[in-house]
Order: sequence, then structure tokens, then C-alpha cells
Amino acid sequence: MQRTLDRLRAEFLEMPGLKLTVEQVHRLCGVERRLCSAVLDELVLEKFLCVKPDGSYARLTDGQPSPRAAKAGLAHSRLPAAS
Repeated sequence: MQRTLDRLRAEFLEMPGLKLTVEQVHRLCGVERRLCSAVLDELVLEKFLCVKPDGSYARLTDGQPSPRAAKAGLAHSRLPAAS
């Protein structure tokens, strides 16, 4: 199962906007449908994938801006000039 999880993560990461049904995952990975469903459900639980209204699976973050780390404002200290 871990191998299929890793493969599907890689497929969805490599192809932004990818949407697949259980049947398509079954054909892509060449594993039984029950395992495909279990892997997809696990990726949904991990919040990596979501289920679309049409029943297909897609990356949860596709189409959403990625969170950016806040940049710390660094004040430049000015040293008094040497006399």
C-alpha cells in the first residue's frame, strides 16, 4: 500500500490540476480497485487530496495560493559615525 501511496502522491505533485477517478487510478497503477479506494481515502484523510462533486480526486491545494512564510522586518541599525 505504501508504494501506491507514494506513486499517487508523486503523480499528483508532478501534474498540477490532475483529477482522477478510482477507475482511472486503477488503470494507472495497475492495482485492484479496492486498494485504489483505500489509498485515495488515506490521501483524503491526510488532506493531500479532496473528492470533487463529480467523484474524482484532486490535490487539495490545487488552485489555491500556497501559504507564504511571513518575512521578518529587519530594522537596519545605524551606528553613529566615528568622530
